[in-house]
Amino acid sequence: MSSLMADIVVVGAGHAGCEAALAAARLGQRVVMVTMRLDHIGRLSCNPAVGGLAKGNLVREIDALGGAMAKVADACTIQFRRLNTRKGLAVQSSRAQVDIDLYPQTMRAEIESCAGIELISDEVVDLQVDGTRVTGVVLGSGSIVQSRAVILTTGTFLSAVMHCGQEQVSGGRVGDISASQLSSRLLSLGMRLGRLKTGTTPRLDGRTIDWDRVEVQDETLPEGHFSFDPPKSRLPQIDCHIAYTSEKTHQIIRDGLDRSPLFSGQIEGRGPRYCPSIEDKIVRFAERDRHQLFLEPEGLNTHRVYVNGLSTSLPVDVQLAMVRSIPGLEKAEILQAGYAVEYDFADPRDLNHGLEHEQIQGLYFAGQVNGTSGYEEAGVQGLIAGASAALGEPFRLGRDQAYAGVLIDDLVTRGVGGEPYRMFSSRAEHRLLLREDNADRRLMPLGRKVGLVADDAWARFEVKKAAIEAARAWCDATQVRPNAATAKRFVDAGLSVPKKPLTVSELIRRPQLHWRDIEKLVDGAPDLDASTAEQVETDLKYAGYLSREESRAAKTRKMESVRIPEDMDFVFSGISSEVAERLRAARPETLGAAARLPGVTPAAIDIIAVLLARRKVG
Repeated sequence: MSSLMADIVVVGAGHAGCEAALAAARLGQRVVMVTMRLDHIGRLSCNPAVGGLAKGNLVREIDALGGAMAKVADACTIQFRRLNTRKGLAVQSSRAQVDIDLYPQTMRAEIESCAGIELISDEVVDLQVDGTRVTGVVLGSGSIVQSRAVILTTGTFLSAVMHCGQEQVSGGRVGDISASQLSSRLLSLGMRLGRLKTGTTPRLDGRTIDWDRVEVQDETLPEGHFSFDPPKSRLPQIDCHIAYTSEKTHQIIRDGLDRSPLFSGQIEGRGPRYCPSIEDKIVRFAERDRHQLFLEPEGLNTHRVYVNGLSTSLPVDVQLAMVRSIPGLEKAEILQAGYAVEYDFADPRDLNHGLEHEQIQGLYFAGQVNGTSGYEEAGVQGLIAGASAALGEPFRLGRDQAYAGVLIDDLVTRGVGGEPYRMFSSRAEHRLLLREDNADRRLMPLGRKVGLVADDAWARFEVKKAAIEAARAWCDATQVRPNAATAKRFVDAGLSVPKKPLTVSELIRRPQLHWRDIEKLVDGAPDLDASTAEQVETDLKYAGYLSREESRAAKTRKMESVRIPEDMDFVFSGISSEVAERLRAARPETLGAAARLPGVTPAAIDIIAVLLARRKVG
């Protein structure tokens, strides 16, 4: 039996595994990355897209911390969109359609070019544990990899079963086998495992779609990108299209429900409530006469089309009838049928904020194995786990610092609540501070401090930061006076003339004015690139709101600094037995964590705060 040595073993090479390995290697660790198939590194298992509402913020945060997802996505983007542009900046986000074949190739190249990462094609079948510390892994080949830390990023593969109608096949994804031995090992170590379900849609042959009968999806942003280091070249951009189900579609689905594993009891795991199967939609929203679908080409060199919104595990014959009842798809051919995957997940409430297991030192969990959904949630967990394992302590981000901080705090304090966790802007109480545009200013200094951010990225950031500070100083110092020359410029631009002298900072707070307008209206305006101009404009327009939000965040941080003793039993006058039981079960470390627990009232928090203050005084 052969034996290898490493600092850290990463199990799995999906989005969490890739970011974990890269983060640990950047921090000087020797990493062994074990995956069943090298050609599936960074594979897009479901939809061919990166980002989305709140998810785009996570992608930018990964980039600000030196991760790879944003750069890889930019290199493979075939359509870029900015979402929620009719709403405020706090809830706007980006989404990129990416080439499904090029993305994993590019991510694999990123992994292979990173010093300190060794790839092994094998299956991890066992963990080596000495008392309460992990010491390595056992491979299917019989080899042992000894290490001081192991990061499990097994996705949907633990005891995974794929369902399509009554057909059941072992595996976590088409073309990949299930990891049942590892699941059994986790149970033997006393870990809490649950069962969840996810699903995917039929893939169609684009040559059989009547494109003239479906809508073109507009409002794209061809120059858009995720990374703070813009791509030097772009792939050709393509159109996505919109289609709609019909009443005939709904009747076909209703008639086939008795053959659906979701409704027959064949599937036990709960699916994502916010990304339901088409069967769920028809049953839960029976009053709707149609549902919107997005026809998303999977790449530039394939005819495969992903039907976003049509996730299903109905039998293949029902799927074909369903697809052909949709206007524009009457002659469509299915290249790959949709299916559901049921899999084990580990309860994230057993982890600390660095995603290390509380009972087994050196054992980390990241990605869908923690009950999350989505590439972006997985990627940022991998980065945090990789950095934490390398540093030997939690690399912790606050809820007021990053969506990543919100995500991980939710997981380790609340768990997933019986369904896959998905990131939403509504989960972030300080979302005005956590915008996409300022992810670099929020996180690059933190990443640089621990060694995650490379020299070239830091140099670019410092130049940008200096330009922002200089531009804001110019705006504060420069006055616009309502003289004849000024009046002419404003009238020519179709704007109302100021009635009194205003600084540029005051002027730009007008909703209709943007930085490019300032350049035309005021002499001597600094020449800023689009990203820097956006930061300056946002800082000035929302100064009042941002100041109030910072004050709220400071109060939150104060609550986070108040530690709750481990021996507190929470049996106090004024706290109900139900609330006390919730607190005892969760064992929150801080007053802030206690306040975020479901069902824990503000009144109970006030009582605990008073008692803790008395303890401190006493």
